[in-house]
Amino acid sequence: MIWNEAKECMSRDEIHNLQSKRLVKTVERVYHNVEFYRKKMQAIGIEPGDIRDADDVRKLPFTTKNDLRDTYPFGMFAVPQSQIVRIHASSGTTGKATVVGYTRRDIDIWAECVARAFAQAGLNRDDIIQVAYGYGLFTGGLGAHYGAENLGATVVPMSTGNTKKLTTMMKDFGVTAIACTPSYLLHIAEVLEADKALDQIKLKAAICGAEPWTEQMRKQIEEKLHINAFDIYGLSEVMGPGVACDCIYHKGLHVYEDHFLPEIINPDTLEPMSEGETGELVFTTLTKEGLPLLRYRTRDLTSITYGKCECGRTLARMSRFKGRSDDMLIIRGVNVFPSQVEAALLEMGETSPHYIMIVDRVNNLDTLEIQVEVDEKFFSDKISELENLTKRIAHVIQQAIGLSVKVKLVEPKSIERSMGKAVRVIDKRKLV
Repeated sequence: MIWNEAKECMSRDEIHNLQSKRLVKTVERVYHNVEFYRKKMQAIGIEPGDIRDADDVRKLPFTTKNDLRDTYPFGMFAVPQSQIVRIHASSGTTGKATVVGYTRRDIDIWAECVARAFAQAGLNRDDIIQVAYGYGLFTGGLGAHYGAENLGATVVPMSTGNTKKLTTMMKDFGVTAIACTPSYLLHIAEVLEADKALDQIKLKAAICGAEPWTEQMRKQIEEKLHINAFDIYGLSEVMGPGVACDCIYHKGLHVYEDHFLPEIINPDTLEPMSEGETGELVFTTLTKEGLPLLRYRTRDLTSITYGKCECGRTLARMSRFKGRSDDMLIIRGVNVFPSQVEAALLEMGETSPHYIMIVDRVNNLDTLEIQVEVDEKFFSDKISELENLTKRIAHVIQQAIGLSVKVKLVEPKSIERSMGKAVRVIDKRKLV
């Protein structure tokens, strides 16, 4: 492993000093090498010399996903094309793809960060790690792969697409850890359970990310598979997986602050929020060469605390994500996040974590239907039992989100499973 674990236990002053030195160099680099940032800084009267320490980051302009799209494909790269050794890109499902370029040093640092995340999960060179994120332009597969190799572990590059083969390999190879989306891991658990193979695996840990998930879902995964599940965070624009990860105490995701400078802002006013307050997460990269970013607005909603963790790390910790500011649904004037619905369902203990929210507009009034998978026994019981469960679920969700909803109970495995990011919302209002 190429990192010094002492970095994770530095004092806040030491972290601030390191961030300050690296921020000054980053600002110099982007000002002189990226026309986009030079024009942005000149427009607000900021020069590199005005940035002297990490607190001065607030003087700098924000960067958005649209900025990356407007400069597509390579307009924000800070090095010559000859120094770019790999390119990743977003799917482009909500617009033009965002393209990210990495130098050799960027790849090494990325591998280091993911290895640190795996080490926080208790993994080491003796583990066999199955990577079930997608490989290719998506950052998940190769990010986890290089991190596991950096850790010295054995890697099984399974990717997605064949769950039966995945579970066979898991059993035959003695896989001890898996990296995948949490919703896909629940599907894997279903397959193992159906094959009566849960007692044939050696899995002890899962490193899950790429989609929001609740604490309730984490506990359900742990109970089904008898493992410890960890939350890893990243986004392709900033690096990929490995920007932050939780530890064995699960009291927030440790941000690798020696490489990424986090802020929390009010998404409406863009003003900084206080420690512990929920707002939009913003990142400035401190060591990236290919695509350094200043104050990138992630749209993810969370809070940050800076106290020392029980594990001994002094790195800033992000709370579990409430959702994304651009994922928020406004239904009849009420702000609704899918994570609120998921948490309410899992707290009941009578439903599965598989659900879908269907938003529509009927006679100029927004409607919300939630389809929820429940055990087959409810469909063989008296109709009154099914009706009672439907009413209880509707009541629990209404209490959670402040809106009346229509609940439709569906049979197990009737909602389509995803091997990547789970689809939780169908907003028909956008299809009209």
